[in-house]
Amino acid sequence: MEPGNNTKVSEFLLLGFSEDPELQPLIFGHFLSMYLVTVLGNLLIILATISDSHLHTPMYFFLSNLSSVDICFTSTTVPKMLVNIQTQSKAITYAGCITQILVQLACSDTFLNDLVVYFALVLLVTCPLADVLYSYSKIVSSIRAISSAQGMYKAFSTCASHLSVVSLFYCTGLDVYLSSAATPSSQSISTVSVMYTVVTPMLNPFIFSLRNKDVKRALKSLFGGKT
Repeated sequence: MEPGNNTKVSEFLLLGFSEDPELQPLIFGHFLSMYLVTVLGNLLIILATISDSHLHTPMYFFLSNLSSVDICFTSTTVPKMLVNIQTQSKAITYAGCITQILVQLACSDTFLNDLVVYFALVLLVTCPLADVLYSYSKIVSSIRAISSAQGMYKAFSTCASHLSVVSLFYCTGLDVYLSSAATPSSQSISTVSVMYTVVTPMLNPFIFSLRNKDVKRALKSLFGGKT
């Protein structure tokens, strides 16, 4: 029997955001606050939509669905991140690591795999983005018909905030996935990933729903306030 290295790798270590122990409590508090705001804000939208019959419309159904997706999306990553920061453990299992970087560690030719990934990415991103841009083009044309300057300014302000969040999500998400073939710095990838996995779900409730008068009225009614 020829000698060989039979060592089995059971886990890998993550780089994290910083190696400085003094910054860990600050990072932990920062992400914990963002996670709590995300969950609370989106949960309020769901409760308001369920409790108020006036909000049982397709628009608010999709907004509450967006809130549910945001809660589930952040809950799959942020709690694990918080546990790792609090316990000072940066370990990730072998299976978990391979699942995320199934293609980058392969020794064989991955051209076909990369082609399928990029095709799926373009398909899943282009169609929703085209719908968003088409919808906002119709909204802008409707806004231009508003005679009141104040009403036009308010409508444009709302659309601008909506588009800023949509742009933040798409631009940062595409940056992460399209740069997977290159070798960008881990710090830049971590920062960009946080933008679309943590920041965007936190902003969605405030941008899309909590500024809405109907949602505010439903929340006041839900908590016993006067409408």
